[in-house]
Amino acid sequence: MPLLIQNRRIERPGSTVDLFARYPHLQENARVFRSKPVVDVDPKCLLYIQQREFAATTPADNSVAVLGSDDATTCHLVLLRHTGSGAACLAHCDGSSTWSEVPLIVKAVTSLSKDPAKEGRLELHLVGGFDDESKTSHKLSLNLLSAFQRQKEDIHLETCCITEMNDVLVDGAHRPGVHGIGINIKTGEVFPASFPYKGPAEELRSARTFTGGQMADIYDSNKGVVKIGPCKWSPNLDISFWLSQDDDTILKYLSTSPTAEPPHFVQHIKSTIQFLLEHPSSDSIFPGGQPQYYRRTEQGDWENVNQT
Repeated sequence: MPLLIQNRRIERPGSTVDLFARYPHLQENARVFRSKPVVDVDPKCLLYIQQREFAATTPADNSVAVLGSDDATTCHLVLLRHTGSGAACLAHCDGSSTWSEVPLIVKAVTSLSKDPAKEGRLELHLVGGFDDESKTSHKLSLNLLSAFQRQKEDIHLETCCITEMNDVLVDGAHRPGVHGIGINIKTGEVFPASFPYKGPAEELRSARTFTGGQMADIYDSNKGVVKIGPCKWSPNLDISFWLSQDDDTILKYLSTSPTAEPPHFVQHIKSTIQFLLEHPSSDSIFPGGQPQYYRRTEQGDWENVNQT
């Protein structure tokens, strides 16, 4: 089981409490990470990763300098980086299929780290979750740790700001201390972050997840192209029901953590539902079953392109 802490293989913890008790330096590392200032990332250098997405790239990428994701409550942000090649993969995991997702993350980094001259090691950074009532965060934390232990590669756990170590009390309610992270691909620095821009194709990507889409690789770093879909959904007029509901109802039934969601959560859900009602079939968005492609312009924006 090749998950290592301070170069020593670890046993599978029975709980996150057990993990932090056994490795107190992880607690200190988490506190230090949580205390860092939140960086508001410039969209012109960013590739944003939504829920159930991952993307990997290297320092040679001229289109993306920062990988980032936020709005994580019970979700966990998983960052794996190879110290030799600088290749990094960021994933936004919600527990939907952890056991199949972790091998995809590992493969994404190792496939970009083939140069034998680039000696180094795989380093793992886990951020997210909090001490939620339903213990959804605890379960995801343990599943991620177990899934990484099952990989054949040695993986060094560096940052573990998860569940109770990412928990803060706000007006007596438990909340995640860090909602989002970014990584500077050139330097390898990992930092708390927020992202005013969540594109390209924010609503389309949200619709894919809302309709049950599984973890997807959204980026080809060799071409500098974001690839969305193709994905399938069927007309569902019943979802229009949610547009007439108040915020508390939407939070209660459509969130895993109603008291901890960011202020824009309800509006995000409503705009995603509106998008699905305006596009009742996915066929019109993916003509001929072809993906949507986006490439960075000279001005730093993502533009839709017909072909790669």
